[in-house]
Amino acid sequence: MDAHRTPEKAPSVITQVRQVGNALKQLYGDLLDVSDLDNLPDKEREPRLLSRALTAQAVRMVTGLSPEDAAATVIDGHADQGIDAIAVVDGPNPHVYLVQGKWSKDGKAKGERDAVLELLAGLRLIDDEDFAPFNPRGRQLAEYAKTVMDQGPVPVTQVVVLMRPDSPGIGFQQAIVNGEKEFNRYGEILDHRIILAPEVWASVRRDLTPEPVRLSATLFPWFGISSPYESYQGVVAAEEVARWAKSGSSLFNLNIRNPLGRTSINNELIRTLSREPALFWYFNNGITVLCDSVEKAQQNMRAPQHHPLTLTLHHASVVNGAQTVRSVAEALAADDIAAEAQIGVRIIVTGKAEEFAKETTKATNRQNSVGARDFIALDPVQAAIMEEMRAEIGLEYSVRRSELDPPEESGCSVVEAACALACARTDSQYAARIALSLEPLWERGSQGVYDVLFRPQPGVFLLWNTVQVLRQVRRSLLELRKRYEGRGAALTEHGTYLLAHLVFRLLDTDAIGEPDQDLAWAADAQEKTKTLVERLLPVTAAAIDKLFSDRSVIRAVCSDATRCRELVEHVLTVMSGEPGGTVPDTYRRVRPTRKRRRPNAVYVLVDKGILRNGEPLTLSSGYPLEAAALRDWLAEDERRGRATWVNHRTKPVLWAADGKQYSPSGLVTRMWEEAGWADRPVANQGTARWVVASGETLADLAWSVLDALEESDEPVAPTVDRTDQ
Repeated sequence: MDAHRTPEKAPSVITQVRQVGNALKQLYGDLLDVSDLDNLPDKEREPRLLSRALTAQAVRMVTGLSPEDAAATVIDGHADQGIDAIAVVDGPNPHVYLVQGKWSKDGKAKGERDAVLELLAGLRLIDDEDFAPFNPRGRQLAEYAKTVMDQGPVPVTQVVVLMRPDSPGIGFQQAIVNGEKEFNRYGEILDHRIILAPEVWASVRRDLTPEPVRLSATLFPWFGISSPYESYQGVVAAEEVARWAKSGSSLFNLNIRNPLGRTSINNELIRTLSREPALFWYFNNGITVLCDSVEKAQQNMRAPQHHPLTLTLHHASVVNGAQTVRSVAEALAADDIAAEAQIGVRIIVTGKAEEFAKETTKATNRQNSVGARDFIALDPVQAAIMEEMRAEIGLEYSVRRSELDPPEESGCSVVEAACALACARTDSQYAARIALSLEPLWERGSQGVYDVLFRPQPGVFLLWNTVQVLRQVRRSLLELRKRYEGRGAALTEHGTYLLAHLVFRLLDTDAIGEPDQDLAWAADAQEKTKTLVERLLPVTAAAIDKLFSDRSVIRAVCSDATRCRELVEHVLTVMSGEPGGTVPDTYRRVRPTRKRRRPNAVYVLVDKGILRNGEPLTLSSGYPLEAAALRDWLAEDERRGRATWVNHRTKPVLWAADGKQYSPSGLVTRMWEEAGWADRPVANQGTARWVVASGETLADLAWSVLDALEESDEPVAPTVDRTDQ
């Protein structure tokens, strides 16, 4: 996905500084020696830390050293003699770099003539072998630098890195040039390089971008096409395809979705690989790989197609067949017999033809069960948001449809972001249009929702803050649901997006999109949201009854754009304190009622066809003791927390870890046992622990279905109170 991105316009210098600061702290926070700063207050300590980290980054930029080695070159501190880092490149082409870094939180680092003179003075000490004035680390590195410099005419470069967008003044530059004359009397030895904020920003952005994937593919038999795009098609051994999987998710950067883990379809692939590998080529559609360029190693010049062809693919991405790659790797890991399988592979060299690459990805996926939401993964805006989220807030943003979205504390998905942005729009129609289905989110064009939400690209602080508000609305409604009955309970289920829209209209959102590293706006808004939702629920229910009668269907009202506009204006008027007075909380439970028997959630979901086969499920350990007991065990294998739905009345959960089907609670019990949780409970409600992409548990979905049936007077199937849910 990132490999074929069109370079974006660089942001303002303030944004660059903020993103660079985040990246530097993350990369060098534990690598630099800052023991001498321990007693400083934070406002003094952080700029010093960032200055050293900036220096280390400059070392990496000019030498290519690892972050650990670059951090080890930093000598900034007491008795550094005007040099912040001494980096020595030894070997056949030795080079010495003397680095000075100037950090500025507002992008206005000063280019001072005195700083240049200090740097030159430090170089004189090294040249004269006067190492004593340096601090201990500086003394060691200065001696090493001098040893290398004495090997012959070894070049020395003064590197000055300034957190500012423009070059320093003439006095600064003249001081450097004049200093170089002193050392270059007998040959050009000393030169300089000035690194400014945009170049530093570009370097940390590259650090955040996954490394391009390079694959090796040996095809036999095979044939090639040279025009209009160089392409190859042939058979590749299963062992080689399995090695491709070691590239991780980067291998699927241009695909519209990640491998879905164990599904019923993948189980069939693995079964064939393990039992009848010779038949796999006949049963499988194969793999399509796009790459920027290819290197060929032919074994025969006169009749190359009579011999195997080995290709090295640069910037490679599997755009169709991700499930095949994953299944081949899993099957081979379990049984060597799968190595006998042969895989059909098509390789297309697209070069820099981005549009052709996108169209190829779309075309090769049309035969699969994909929708408009999947093709959003090809939109460069989503790739840009992903990069901005990492750079600005250090959070993940998942775009492609796969089984596992980031945990709440680690980021969000495009689905959650789109829902939140839709609710935050001033026009309530967008909240109404997604009340029944999220498919409208991905509609393009003048009447679609997607372009309204993501054109122009929303800032990441706006996106993240809206997500936090929507999450709080969901949590608040979940807590309030048990206090309400009838139409009030129905509103907690079907009015999530409408109520979220009302919350956004009532919050002070002037600063919702402003850069806020501490995320203070979100924290304050979440507290206010709790109170607002509690107030809005009775007011909204009463407004629906008044405007549309108490016989109206709550779900229908919340999904009707015209009625939602009228409803929103009425509710906002009441909430503002204008005529209307207090509103009776009509549907709040006032006395103990006969407890409705808990439904068998699985039966409800299967019988009503609520979830499709292959729907991703994620484990949600909402109980602290359980979460603590499973944390390390889940971390050992990310598949353990993932599953897919199968419309089966007794065993609807297909576990990604072993490809077997379980009941929801049966699988949770097994997970407790495998994790070695000694104090585990006797039973569990499994449907309350498995979550779909929308964030709702299986139990939530079942209750929602039952409430909708009751509200519409449709007969409700008998329910059974079982522990195995």
